[in-house]
Amino acid sequence: MKELVQRQIFNYLLKKQIQYYIGVPDSTMKHFIDEGLKKEKIIIANREEEAIGIATGMILSKCPTLVFMQNAGFANSLGTITSLVQLYRIPMMFLIGWRGFLSNDAPEHKKVGEIQPHLLDLTGLENRVLTEKTWKKECDWALTKLKKNQLLSEDEYVKAQQEYGEDSFEVGIGAEAIRKILINLD
Repeated sequence: MKELVQRQIFNYLLKKQIQYYIGVPDSTMKHFIDEGLKKEKIIIANREEEAIGIATGMILSKCPTLVFMQNAGFANSLGTITSLVQLYRIPMMFLIGWRGFLSNDAPEHKKVGEIQPHLLDLTGLENRVLTEKTWKKECDWALTKLKKNQLLSEDEYVKAQQEYGEDSFEVGIGAEAIRKILINLD
């Protein structure tokens, strides 16, 4: 992805209130990371599991955070994702590089590149591929997955109940729900 687009993605997410970016560097997103380093919003971790742990603490303390990583690191961190992020429903956004996607990439990246979509499907992580044309739409999609007080259609409500369970979130309708949201605003 072009340098300008990577920098635009970082600045767009920052403008949309993602406050910190934690992860393991990946050459496929070097300009995204550079933009964050310039703005002192990047925390470099040694391992992906460490990044996920730090991000979990930040998210639980109401600090919206994105985790970035290489796809090989994503494969290494599946245990942490399934036993922490998914089990406790931590609203975490991941940006995962896709080494091995391009035919001219190094041979050691080919296998993980081939299986990356399958790993995402097997874990049940909702995901989108960012392209130079669709990145803003896909970022907006991901950001809506993180929002409290989100408005849902009836179909989305039924799907959320099936996916997360009836007791995993609170739902309200009408003026009483709006009143409760207003009362709970900081």
